[in-house]
Amino acid sequence: MNMTRSMKASEITREWHLIDATDKTFGRLITEVATLLRGKHKPIYTPNVDCGDFVVIINATKVKFSGVKLQDKEYFTHSGYFGSTKSKTLEEMLNKTPEKLYHLAVRGMLPKTKLGRAMIKKLKVYQGSEHPHTAQISKSK
Repeated sequence: MNMTRSMKASEITREWHLIDATDKTFGRLITEVATLLRGKHKPIYTPNVDCGDFVVIINATKVKFSGVKLQDKEYFTHSGYFGSTKSKTLEEMLNKTPEKLYHLAVRGMLPKTKLGRAMIKKLKVYQGSEHPHTAQISKSK
């Protein structure tokens, strides 16, 4: 009888994926990144083990959005004090802190546990085309 074999954390090999965000749709890009971080593209996927790969996104500000999301979509922050709710539009977030925008979007697609926090640390986002991970990159998309 064949048994399904669960992978252990010590048996997992991680790869590096370079993704150029130029002229790609934001949502489609984020789902692809979440799949790579989670490890669901591998045949050895185990839900309770972090078996995902590292992902480097370059040209983060050149991504496409459909409709009027750049002006209408808002992100809210709250410090916990009364009246301290602040909001930024998607366009402001994309121009000032695209790293935070990508992390927020990907974080929503990962588990909300210690495992998810470990997965999100493998995401690297850069505004331009230069990044310090050239030695690690073995596969590009």
